[in-house]
Amino acid sequence: MASPKNMIVAQSGGPSPVINNSLRGLVETARDLPEIGTIYAGWHGIEGVLKEELLNLSGQSPEEIALLRVTPAAGSVGTCRYKLKEHQNEDFDRIVEVFKAHNIGYFCYIGGNDSMDTANKVAQMATERGVDIVGIGVPKTIDNDVGDSEFKLIDHTPGYGSTARYWMSMVQMANEENRGSCPADPVLVLQAMGRKIGFIPAAARLADPQRKIPMQIYLAENPVSIEQIHAQVNDQLKKDGRLIVVVSEGLSLGDIGETKDSFGHTQFSSSQLTVAQLLVNELNQRGLAVKGAARANIPGTDQRHNIAYASTVDLDEAYGAGQKAALLAAAGESGYMSTILRAEGPGYNIRYDKVPLPEVANSERAFPKNWITADGMDVTDDFVKYCKPLVGNDWPSIPMINGRMRLAQLQPLFSDQKLPKYLPQADR
Repeated sequence: MASPKNMIVAQSGGPSPVINNSLRGLVETARDLPEIGTIYAGWHGIEGVLKEELLNLSGQSPEEIALLRVTPAAGSVGTCRYKLKEHQNEDFDRIVEVFKAHNIGYFCYIGGNDSMDTANKVAQMATERGVDIVGIGVPKTIDNDVGDSEFKLIDHTPGYGSTARYWMSMVQMANEENRGSCPADPVLVLQAMGRKIGFIPAAARLADPQRKIPMQIYLAENPVSIEQIHAQVNDQLKKDGRLIVVVSEGLSLGDIGETKDSFGHTQFSSSQLTVAQLLVNELNQRGLAVKGAARANIPGTDQRHNIAYASTVDLDEAYGAGQKAALLAAAGESGYMSTILRAEGPGYNIRYDKVPLPEVANSERAFPKNWITADGMDVTDDFVKYCKPLVGNDWPSIPMINGRMRLAQLQPLFSDQKLPKYLPQADR
């Protein structure tokens, strides 16, 4: 029997509250599979692979690996926004050299649609060059925009359920603020993440499925003007005296001085102005139908790293997606992403499967139009039915020491570097 080959797992793009549980599921499963030897993490994603910065995960304490369940974001092994482009032949040559130098036979990449593009390119490169590498993708994105709008490739991505739960909770608490402060502050504008797709702001409806809270929800993919919003806000103020307005960060209402990352995506939290502040300014300048002023509440990256609001369902499914990826790798199923599919019938049940990486690489799922109400200010009960099982019913159990959360603390056990120093091609 041939000796087992080693594995590299890495992360890319924005993190999520549960991304480390996918990492944990992958590591805890892979370390018991005879086909897989030492498990390394690419320190800060594919950049760590290029720089030959490989963190030994097999040498970590099992207790610390277990604590990845309740450790949010990407601090444990790092992430990046480095995109492998077809013309960067030196980068691809370097990846092959690193793989050979460290006896790597498996490469698993955790991330969203751009990350699946990287995983796909590595898998295709291995095939084209005759390199014995199994390339696997593990889904992650709070935006829930990987895959198809028919939900046949993937039902939902790990990370989304927790951010949806965050917004369900935020709106419940914001409603108490608005209800108590409405004589002076009748309009509270909340801005949710989601560049082009409205799954995150849509989750605000989970806070009030019976529609008793005066609330309007505006999704990025449903165009609306400031004039329309102003009129609709005042109509509701005349009726209810107060209002919560939830907007997508990508809602196009005017110039916000946007900045972009290396993937070409707008970084709204780095831009000069937010959509929520722009809207608040316009509402106050144009005037409200009642006394008082509009105010804004703009959560930032807290939406994607707050473990306290994580969904226990999301945590479990993130683990399962990582576990499935390890099993696919050991079986030699190169060129696939592990996926979560919802079973038909009553109740909520899922199964883990695989989908070809080319079908999800750079994919951008659209929010179903039939889940947006006819007036464009809300989402339908069908969306609530889809999303409600993802947020779970319990709080995550987070260990505490002296009042502080006990998060994973991986040791800096880096593999010896065997190759010359290398600067990634796009950084020169």
